[in-house]
Amino acid sequence: MTELGPHRRSLVLAICCASMIVVVMDISIVNVALPNIHDDLDASVSSLQWTVDAYTLVLASFLLLAGSTADRVGRRRIFLIGLAVFGIGSLLCGLAPSIGWLIGARAVQAVGGTMLNPVAMAIIATTFPDPKERAKAIGVFGSMSGLSLALGPILGGGLVDAFGWRSVFWINAPIVAVAIAMAARYVPESRAPRARRPDPVGQLLVIVVLGSLVHAIIESHTLGWGSGTIVALLAVAVLAAVTTIAYELRRSDPLLELRLFRSVPFSSAILMAFAALCAFGAFLFVTTLYLQEVRGMPALKAGLCLLPVGLLIVVLSPRTGKYVGAHGPRLPLVVSGVALATGGAVSLVVRPATPLAGVLAIYLLIGIFQGTANPPITNTAVSGMPRSMAGVATSLASAGRQTGTTLGVAIAGTIVGTSVAHSGSAYTDAEHGVWWLLVGLGLAILALALISTGNWAKATAVRAASLFEEVDKGAKAPQPVGRP
Repeated sequence: MTELGPHRRSLVLAICCASMIVVVMDISIVNVALPNIHDDLDASVSSLQWTVDAYTLVLASFLLLAGSTADRVGRRRIFLIGLAVFGIGSLLCGLAPSIGWLIGARAVQAVGGTMLNPVAMAIIATTFPDPKERAKAIGVFGSMSGLSLALGPILGGGLVDAFGWRSVFWINAPIVAVAIAMAARYVPESRAPRARRPDPVGQLLVIVVLGSLVHAIIESHTLGWGSGTIVALLAVAVLAAVTTIAYELRRSDPLLELRLFRSVPFSSAILMAFAALCAFGAFLFVTTLYLQEVRGMPALKAGLCLLPVGLLIVVLSPRTGKYVGAHGPRLPLVVSGVALATGGAVSLVVRPATPLAGVLAIYLLIGIFQGTANPPITNTAVSGMPRSMAGVATSLASAGRQTGTTLGVAIAGTIVGTSVAHSGSAYTDAEHGVWWLLVGLGLAILALALISTGNWAKATAVRAASLFEEVDKGAKAPQPVGRP
């Protein structure tokens, strides 16, 4: 791809940011609308989990396919298709007559979403070849997550209160329409130097692993962990995971590019992405129910309470991206892990009548955690990797995020269970399991930050990237592990 001028690069970045806004906003908007969906469609807690997880599960399952397909057939082409499918799915969500139809429409919406953010990150990675400029661009792109989270609860709350929950899906249509027109005109087409072959078996195995695991977690509070159905689902998930690894190691063009995991920074980035979004998905799910069901807030006021989280992400993400470009990712990741662990720990004292100022102060810690996590994680995932792996690397990072979000919602819903239907104290007591989860995930991010930023870890990244240097030169693919 011919290098673009600074103004054109900025325009491409803005278009990619629009895709981030619609996809991420849809998560926060839907969380605010859950109580209304619960009442209007007579949905159970597990159905509400599926309303969120049908979206994130499909995203996690097909992100790798979208990234490798975009590398092969063209990133702009896949990006445009993704926008169109996302828009159609959003309209179907707004027309859903029942909770089952809504969950199905969310899955359609997510199919489009799989073609947006990971492909957008690959477009950014190829549009900004200079490492420092790329780090800044990724920081701006990451800050759009915060903007979406800041706008989502407020916009969603206002829409729900004024027009009902269906309007939170219809709002996507004009944003998608403008993004399609701009992308068709201004985003240049780009592909990887060598096309990767499709891997339908690997794709099917990934779906089986994630689907079985999430299904088991969501239904466990109804059926019990010892039920035959749950045990069978977990067994299928484990067997499919082992089969996936064995199968992918023998392919020259695997869907799950396991050679990338020889880089300690890359592997740590995927794990940190998973931990960060698992924590944040759990936080959003239980917090929305706490504000509206326990404290009795209308949707708009609940959305305003989440504003500090989004605003901090908006403020901190671009500055963090700039810092990472100049000084590296260690300090932001350490701050992120400490803020998450602290936020989880102090949340243990929250009760139904806790002063709102104290609750909002805790939310500031969550905002600091998210604002300092995304830019260094994303930059670590793509930095040092050759351009031929841009789509695959960013897709794996996005898949880690979406898998984390999916499991975070599933685990949180299982922990709080039906306590939301009982007294406020029963719900806040049940939340303790979620807050301890956040403490553990924060400490995990802290440990991975220290491990992945040392000289030994950086050396493993150089060795891993060298495996793909011949691919960038147009040579044949590196041989799979286990073959001579």
